[in-house]
Amino acid sequence: MTRMVISNASFYLKKLKYFADWKLLLFLVLFIDVKLGVKVAAVIMAYILQADLKFGFRFKNSRLPLFYPIAIAIALFNWIIGAHYGLNYDLVVLTAIGFWMLCILALHQVKLSVERHDAQTIHRTLVLFFTLNALFSLVNLGIIIFKTGYLDPYIYQGEHQKYFIGTGDYIKGLTFDTSTTNSILNAFGVLYFLEKKNMPMVLLCMVIMLLTGSNFIDIILLALLTGIFIFRSSRDQKSLIMACMMFVIVFMVKVSPQNYMYAHEVIRNNFFPQPIHTVTPPAELPYITLRPDNTLTPDERKQKHAIQYLDSVYVAKHPEVLKKTQANTPARTAAGRIYVPAPNINTMPYQHVAETTAYQRQLLGFIDEHKNQLPLSGTAKETRKPGKEIGLLQTVEFFRAHPFKILTGDGAGNFSSKLAYRAGGMDFAGGYPKKLTYLSPDFLSNHLDIYLNFSSKKSDYHSLINNPGSVYDQLLSEYGLIGIAGFVLWYLGYFLKHYCKLTYGIPMTLLLLAVLLIDYWFEQLSILLLFELLLLLNIKENSVYKIPVYAN
Repeated sequence: MTRMVISNASFYLKKLKYFADWKLLLFLVLFIDVKLGVKVAAVIMAYILQADLKFGFRFKNSRLPLFYPIAIAIALFNWIIGAHYGLNYDLVVLTAIGFWMLCILALHQVKLSVERHDAQTIHRTLVLFFTLNALFSLVNLGIIIFKTGYLDPYIYQGEHQKYFIGTGDYIKGLTFDTSTTNSILNAFGVLYFLEKKNMPMVLLCMVIMLLTGSNFIDIILLALLTGIFIFRSSRDQKSLIMACMMFVIVFMVKVSPQNYMYAHEVIRNNFFPQPIHTVTPPAELPYITLRPDNTLTPDERKQKHAIQYLDSVYVAKHPEVLKKTQANTPARTAAGRIYVPAPNINTMPYQHVAETTAYQRQLLGFIDEHKNQLPLSGTAKETRKPGKEIGLLQTVEFFRAHPFKILTGDGAGNFSSKLAYRAGGMDFAGGYPKKLTYLSPDFLSNHLDIYLNFSSKKSDYHSLINNPGSVYDQLLSEYGLIGIAGFVLWYLGYFLKHYCKLTYGIPMTLLLLAVLLIDYWFEQLSILLLFELLLLLNIKENSVYKIPVYAN
């Protein structure tokens, strides 16, 4: 009997061992963590467990994308010709090369896993990964529900609107990074599991993506799903796509209607600006403090805020008013029916705090110190152009003034990158040794100026459209036309040369191209690794290997 139990246990352990690529799963979980130290530890651990340094770089049929060594070569070239930048810049270049090396080392591990395991094993590993991420995301949501006491914290306005429309910012999942990262990972999951017709995983990824509240990713994914629905989908996939769209409608209408209004306002104000005109509201509309802002004239909005402020001050100075509201005597309607009074959203705890935060004070202090070098944030000039547009114009203008830099760019960390923010020593994008800080004048007067201008203002301006960061701008400004060509030919080209084998890989690539507009993702070391894994898996799934026939 004991021998049978041991035999069965051994059988199930062996089956569990080969159920998934556990080394790959552990590597993915650790590598997408926001902490750079955890990422480095994940790479070291991976090479201890799976030691292999045969990267296989070659000009023809390279095993890994040549884009990475090309980026390193450009950074080294700019370093050599820009030796006058000093010792502090040496550390910046070495750090940039370190980021590119981490990209290579991580991709090599993923490639080894795809080569050494069958597609089904990798698929089961991905199911486990997305399930774990969903569990962590739901724990994030559960903590918020517990803190607020609201089942739907997306409409909870207490604690000075700490959550409310910004609830999704706290749904970070496994990465502990920004909610946008979590949103993109789950958007990849929706596209992958849709191709596999795995309904539970499609809907799970869709729910987590919506909970993050990233309107940009929602819009891009909806556009891709619409294209898939029209051009290449089975009946089952069409049903899944319709279910996803219903989830979006329910989330926008019932769970977080203010997210829809915010997205609508951002799109209208930035792409379809309306002339300011006076609107006379119908007489039957309720009292001004109860009316939505979009029904008010500019003067009425000011009046509404003033009344709300005076009401909150009055309640603060007359606590008996609040006590009367909270008395044990049940509240009754005029007809005598007992009801539970709703919280007064005009009181201070339900109003957004418009005070300058400690971080904004830090930015304003920096602006005061460098006013002469900040043409945008250092002046009182207002601009209606979004930050992305201004950033692109700055890059174009820079190359007009420095045409000799157009081929290889301004150098790593000199114009537009996460590293440029980090090396500036202002804690914008992670820590950096204070004694070794480096702030490029080109970065200071251009993209940093944009960031300071919008981030030092009220939260209405803190949107993706005003963030100058993007992979395209980074590659063009710091690595030049050769860097952009390297990305197109030897990164995108590395995967798209197998376009005949790509199914879900095509919409994923389109999603990535849109996502690269909003941040420095090569330096984030997160979403690109999952993209690379899924594309390599897609190529493997649809590759036909001929079995050699030997003569007798």
